[in-house]
Amino acid sequence: MQTTYCDIELDKPKRDAFVYAIKNHYWYQMYIDDLPIWGIVGEADENGEDYYLWTYKKLEIGHNGNRIVDVNLTSEGKVKLVPNTRIPMSYSVKWKKSDVKFEDRFDKYLDPSFFQHRIHWFSIFNSFMMVIFLVGLVSMILMRTLRKDYARYSKEEEMDDMDRDLGDEYGWKQVHGDVFRPSSHPLIFSSLIGSGCQIFSVSLIVIILAMIEDLYTERGSMLSTAIFVYAATSPVNGYFGGSLYAKQGGRRWIKQMFIGAFLIPAMVCGTAFFINFIAIYYHASRAIPFGTMVAVCCICFFVILPLNLVGTILGRNLSGQPNFPCRVNAVPRPIPEKKWFMEPAVIVCLGGILPFGSIFIEMYFIFTSFWAYKIYYVYGFMMLVLVILCIVTVCVTIVCTYFLLNAEDYRWQWTSFLSAASTAVYVYMYSFYYYFFKTKMYGLFQTSFYFGYMAVFSTALGIMCGDLYHETHWPCH
Repeated sequence: MQTTYCDIELDKPKRDAFVYAIKNHYWYQMYIDDLPIWGIVGEADENGEDYYLWTYKKLEIGHNGNRIVDVNLTSEGKVKLVPNTRIPMSYSVKWKKSDVKFEDRFDKYLDPSFFQHRIHWFSIFNSFMMVIFLVGLVSMILMRTLRKDYARYSKEEEMDDMDRDLGDEYGWKQVHGDVFRPSSHPLIFSSLIGSGCQIFSVSLIVIILAMIEDLYTERGSMLSTAIFVYAATSPVNGYFGGSLYAKQGGRRWIKQMFIGAFLIPAMVCGTAFFINFIAIYYHASRAIPFGTMVAVCCICFFVILPLNLVGTILGRNLSGQPNFPCRVNAVPRPIPEKKWFMEPAVIVCLGGILPFGSIFIEMYFIFTSFWAYKIYYVYGFMMLVLVILCIVTVCVTIVCTYFLLNAEDYRWQWTSFLSAASTAVYVYMYSFYYYFFKTKMYGLFQTSFYFGYMAVFSTALGIMCGDLYHETHWPCH
């Protein structure tokens, strides 16, 4: 039955806070057995002069057997906000039997008209067209253009030395003695590649689990799954990062292992702790408890680091020996001048446009579910988009690398990595558009919360995209 659970002493500061909340259409969210319920704080009269608070919450809870399957909230008891008065807050609970199955209880919260809109299907179709175009372009380069290059080079080999010296030599074959030269800053480079492999593994496994298990039905289950999978896949980071560092002749492998192991956790935890201090200052419910912070640090030191060490040792011993088809020249070849659009900086800036174009519609749906309280459940779409992103990124980096090597510039490792990773810059720029035109956030806490976590998301996406070069280019060369 209706029961009073507290009284509000409505002094002027509290009244002003309630008036502000009602003016700005504030609403609250609560959970009963992981089922979300929403309610508004109050309402204003037609003239906007008087403000009223809803003081009575009627909860109607549906149960099937001994499991809660449905929750509804009705707000009643409209009371005018008058300073220096006492307002009693009350609630009641009504239980009713329901035919809804426990596994179907989240169905009413899903929004098929939003997530399965024609625009969503059209964006997938559009991305597939882009994939077909890019695969065709890369096939043309690898088959037609390279065949012409091989024919030209074989013709040059039949010439005598005098004709060859007088001939116009150019193209990617001229840098065969430098193409396997270690990249600049190999320690950072190999750590980024290892982290990218791990992020890709985590993304793939978590999406597959979400498709099978419906992780959205429990609060925090997606985050818990991601942390567990990230810790379990740490050997992947160590294996690919350690083997690449050994191939490039790196000696400080322990330092590389530490940087590879803590690169992503340090970025995520550093951002989260910074935002957490602001949340504590504002007394926000988003503040992470101190015990959780300690638990995450323990996972980093006692799970991620040892597993990373195992992966690094395996990588160095199993695939750490250089197996390049041609030896590296002792003296680096001078890089000739080239047209402005062949410069690495230009290639890097242009390289991320097509991968971003293939995913930006999906970014809207992901942002809306993360920032606008819609439950994302179409993980089949996400898997398709991930596959499309991989294919588009691989094709773009192959084309970029071909143009760079054809301009006789052998600095392809960082250029290829960054041309794919620049997708993250475009995603972060899109997040600015989304913030200003699709949300109503303001103030230090909301702004730092949004842009802090969007920076983490974009950086992780960039590292993952940049790593895709590693899976294709080393075998290609």
